[in-house]
Amino acid sequence: MRRSTGLLFVAPALLLFGMFLLYPMLTAFSYSFFSWGGTARGGFVGLDNFVTLFTKPPFTTQVPRALLHNVLFFAGTMLIQNTVGLGIAFLLYRRNRTRRALQTLYAIPYLVSPIVIGYLWTLLLSPNFGPVNTLLGKIGLESLALPWLGDPDLAIWVVIAISVWQWIGFPVLLYGAALGGIPEELSEAARVDGAGHWDTFRRITFPLLVPAIGTVSVLTFIFAMEAFALPYAIGGSIGNPAGATDFMSLLFYRTAFDSGDPNAIGVSSALATLLFIVIFGGALAATSVLRRHEQKITA
Repeated sequence: MRRSTGLLFVAPALLLFGMFLLYPMLTAFSYSFFSWGGTARGGFVGLDNFVTLFTKPPFTTQVPRALLHNVLFFAGTMLIQNTVGLGIAFLLYRRNRTRRALQTLYAIPYLVSPIVIGYLWTLLLSPNFGPVNTLLGKIGLESLALPWLGDPDLAIWVVIAISVWQWIGFPVLLYGAALGGIPEELSEAARVDGAGHWDTFRRITFPLLVPAIGTVSVLTFIFAMEAFALPYAIGGSIGNPAGATDFMSLLFYRTAFDSGDPNAIGVSSALATLLFIVIFGGALAATSVLRRHEQKITA
């Protein structure tokens, strides 16, 4: 009886998941094994569409480049956003009066659509009328007034910085909640034994934060590998300048809707399947490693 009641409550969620996530995913997977003439499905071609991604231009250049940008995006956000977010959460944890207000301020940017954030920062960083370069010029730092989104060597790092600015509130909230769940008695006992603040954090607080760190890391990886709205708003569908902000999701979009290839459905479905394998495999591997590390700490 209890099982039937539980299934009844989760049935609407399972139905929506099946209709809008599972079915489209399986459909795209099946499409990748067929040739297409526009929207008319042709014959079964096996792995030919996947071979196209690695052997035929422009994919031989664009797939490695876009995947590299996704990896750099993940590495940058993971290193900066989550490290700084943990530091901010730890500092706010000690501020009882203003903690909630400051957490809300940090969380506001990630409540805004990434595409809005992207267009906003495109205006702010404009070399012609953007207030950032204007301010740098007025305070005597003209040498730092750069074409932030026009330099191919700089653009991807600017995208990372904008993403960090928008999503910093996410790890702040998660780490703040995790810190609130750590018994204060553990830190007090460590201080009684003569441990300083750093030793207490390194030997007690940090190990107990490993589950939260693992959750944030996996979610950051998934977000970075499927990022679309922010790079699209900043660099368009071709990842301007000169493909410096191209991502796998943008490559999929171009292949599916802008390539003009009669077999666009087949190749883009293969690309979507490849991206899913990378995300699923990476998330699964990271979860496994973090779980083993957590077991070693708590053993």
